[in-house]
Amino acid sequence: MAHPEYLWLFLLFIPLIAWYVFKQRGLHASMEVSTVSAFGRIGRSKLAAMRHILFLLQLGAIGCVIVVLSRPQTRDSWNTSSVEGTDIVISMDISTSMLARDFKPDRFEAAKEVASKFVAGREGDNIGVVIFAAESFTAIPMTTDRSMIANYIGDIKMGMLQDGTAIGDGLATSINRIKEGKAKSKSIILLTDGSNNTGNVAPLTAA
Repeated sequence: MAHPEYLWLFLLFIPLIAWYVFKQRGLHASMEVSTVSAFGRIGRSKLAAMRHILFLLQLGAIGCVIVVLSRPQTRDSWNTSSVEGTDIVISMDISTSMLARDFKPDRFEAAKEVASKFVAGREGDNIGVVIFAAESFTAIPMTTDRSMIANYIGDIKMGMLQDGTAIGDGLATSINRIKEGKAKSKSIILLTDGSNNTGNVAPLTAA
């Protein structure tokens, strides 16, 4: 509570309830009779009992106002930890040759599954994703958000880039992503099935 002193206002309920009880007694006329046995079978009217509900609602509204004035709060605790990880770029070939079915269901889906499982086990590492075919593209910059990386890898579709296999370009783009990292250990994981047949950078030059 930011202002717990306002909770003392709940003491106002005591005079309010006392006033209400006194008021209700004054609303009914009285008369003296020798016996009330003749009225014993007469039950209480439901309407008469429901008249008290309005008063209870009024008390509830006042109570809500008091709670709001006291400003209830929750506390968040933060813990900081230092984790020494490595910088990793996954460079994935998405050319049509990856649709070969010597893996189940094909090379492309098998590579995506392996990459997703790899990412799930790399807690604390900084990971980026590069996709390439005839051209290369940084799909995800370096991040520790493993869920985002795994979700993106699962959503990669064939045909996102012009067809071809530019392994050198894929490696060069991966190097550009990883070279500015501060981690002592840096790795590029190349997932491809073919030989370089296009692109601006030869694979050996990039390596």
